[in-house]
Amino acid sequence: MSESPSTSESGRRPPPEAPDSSTPTGEKRLRPSGGYRRLRSFQVATIIYDTTVRFCERFMDKRSRTVDQMVQAARSGRQNIAEGSRAAATSSQMELKLVNVARASLDELLLDFEDYLRQNGHRQWLKDDPEALAVRAVGGKLNQTSQNAEFDPARHWQAYASWLEHRDPAVVANTVLCLIHQANYLLDQQITALERQFIADGGYTEQLAAMRRAERERQQKSDPAGPPQPPARDVPHCPKCGQAMVLRTARQGSNAGSQFWGCSGYPDCKGTRQIRAE
Repeated sequence: MSESPSTSESGRRPPPEAPDSSTPTGEKRLRPSGGYRRLRSFQVATIIYDTTVRFCERFMDKRSRTVDQMVQAARSGRQNIAEGSRAAATSSQMELKLVNVARASLDELLLDFEDYLRQNGHRQWLKDDPEALAVRAVGGKLNQTSQNAEFDPARHWQAYASWLEHRDPAVVANTVLCLIHQANYLLDQQITALERQFIADGGYTEQLAAMRRAERERQQKSDPAGPPQPPARDVPHCPKCGQAMVLRTARQGSNAGSQFWGCSGYPDCKGTRQIRAE
């Protein structure tokens, strides 16, 4: 969600940013990447990360191991959204894996803030408490105005400043909990959309193989004088995967112009056989 145009929380990919959707030569990539800064999940995770760093500096003992764990969990939640989005260019599975890691990191951070409130005798806001509803209302407004827009961290911080800069650590901690719940909801939607897209369109390898087959068919149509294929009974099977093989002509190297048997499953399988002399 993929910077990569990873699938947005609405189930659609945000428009890719030009430098990331093409190669340095200007050629369009098979699977463009870029755009994670426009994902609401990334935007909320950025606020969570910044607030966690400031919270630990203001209210916690810097010598505590918990400080490092909280900061690392907050950073992981943000960074893995971005890295997963980048991975979208070559691997749907890696994108899904990293977004799930982001989700798990934020869950870990959620427990840390809940522990802080409980261990220090502070009340945790309930879902329908007025304070929690007020924080969620701000998130709803940002959702409507920020989707597919350039991310401005300062503007987003300012929207929550009355809570995040409060002198009472319980107010700040409870606000972060509200933001983590929002980010997790957005990530759940993102993960579901990525799974649907993977089922519908396949992974990168499948798409690459389909494009290669289409290009091979195009070449055969434009060059009907290509190597004639023998009767099916004379076609050998691939020594690697067992699929039927096809006659191919080497286009480069020391064997350029000579024929060989190549697996019909190429590029997924690169098995070859030499043509036996009669």
